[in-house]
Amino acid sequence: MSEEPAQETTAALEQKIRAALRSVVDPELHLDVIALGLIREIDTSASPILLKMVLTTPFCPFAPWMVRQVHEVAERAAGVPVKVEVLQQQWHPEMMEDPSLLGF
Repeated sequence: MSEEPAQETTAALEQKIRAALRSVVDPELHLDVIALGLIREIDTSASPILLKMVLTTPFCPFAPWMVRQVHEVAERAAGVPVKVEVLQQQWHPEMMEDPSLLGF
């Protein structure tokens, strides 16, 4: 039996989560977490689904709120438990979908 349908389902679930996460907007930069490149990985094969993200700054005052929003939105979209892991990786504008959105 082919594994292709499961991979398509996994890819579709990741796309569904990514689309939902576009509703989570950084209050300071006014761009969503996907456009900013804050979501570094979505592992839909993990149980619970593992979502890895970075923050725009190490001491972001909105970090707890953003992590909570990402968790709630991703879990609602997935329909199953999601774990959000905040990476220590330093964010930089090159991670963005379109760095020109920041006007640098």
